[in-house]
Amino acid sequence: MIEWFTWIQFGVGLLAGIICLVAAFMKKLPNDLTAGSVAVVGVLTVIQVILAIVLPLFGNVCKGDGLEYWMYLITAAIIPPAAILWALIERNRWANAVLGVAAFAVAVMIFRMQQIWLGNAPFIG
Repeated sequence: MIEWFTWIQFGVGLLAGIICLVAAFMKKLPNDLTAGSVAVVGVLTVIQVILAIVLPLFGNVCKGDGLEYWMYLITAAIIPPAAILWALIERNRWANAVLGVAAFAVAVMIFRMQQIWLGNAPFIG
């Protein structure tokens, strides 16, 4: 994984989560801002899938468990479209909460994927 891209993706996920949860607490219905922010998270995750395929060809290989990495990545790629679909079907303020939780979940998964890619153990404290 490319570290700077990972941190951008992590930051965008956190920002999207905050935007969506604030909208949920303000009792707003899903709109272009909330669904769009999660869509950006989804697009960045698709780019991460492409990078995970291409980077090993150039010598940047996963040092951790490759299967674990790919399971995280596939799951992270499924979450944003599923949350957006939920928001389109169930148009109430709780849909924004679902979008927010989805964005936060992808951000955490991206952080964990970076640890797996580098072969680092998770933080234990």
